[in-house]
Amino acid sequence: MRDAYHEELDSIGDSLVEMARLVGSAIGRATTAMLDADLKLAESVIAADEKVDDLQRDLETRAIQLLARQQPVATDLRIVVTSLRMSADLERSGDLAQHVAKVARLRYPESAVPQDLQATLLEMGQLAQRLMAKAAEVLITKDVDLALQLEQDDDAMDLLHRTLFQHLMDDRWKHGIETAVDVTLLGRYYERFADHAVSVARRVVYLVTGDYADEIDPALAAATGAAAGSAATGSAAPGGAAAGGAAADGGAAGSGESR
Repeated sequence: MRDAYHEELDSIGDSLVEMARLVGSAIGRATTAMLDADLKLAESVIAADEKVDDLQRDLETRAIQLLARQQPVATDLRIVVTSLRMSADLERSGDLAQHVAKVARLRYPESAVPQDLQATLLEMGQLAQRLMAKAAEVLITKDVDLALQLEQDDDAMDLLHRTLFQHLMDDRWKHGIETAVDVTLLGRYYERFADHAVSVARRVVYLVTGDYADEIDPALAAATGAAAGSAATGSAAPGGAAAGGAAADGGAAGSGESR
């Protein structure tokens, strides 16, 4: 009975890793669709978000059933509760990738982004994908030091976001109001996507240490992360029993959506 219980905890962790990988792929494909005005690719990203939603609902159902049947305490309770929160972060990330794809669809056959801003948006998309890939790695390894690095990596996204606004506020802006709205929304989607990746990593820190990320001493984090990584390596399931241990702003331009 207890073996089945721990297998279920492991499966929740595996689901989180799968969600992270799916939304990371989605933001990369959505970025390509937006920059290349690829309608078919945009539609595929929009449709694929349903799988992320299904995974989130299934995880939530299993977690609630575990709470009801097993009444976990201490570390196990922290795993289940943190998993529910992380699944919400990942589901919102999927929505944000979908919003980027919807901007691409809305402006087809033109690109939603002016030529002089495409390099910046491409960099934001690539950075968002890397951040989520790192969050997935943190879910697997429970590396606290790596998790804390994500917050530093997110500073680069904040800088790119500010760069977009500098272009928008420049008196030489010549692309009109509609494009300005698109660029503003796209910048917000990428910035929020990165924030959700950081949130997942911070929740792993709490799962492993019982402390919030901003309370962790860097030296202690390195030692804790190494120990957790060694334990995760010996786990049979890729997510590990502790892997489960974690509102998209705005909607597509002109669509009237809001998450």
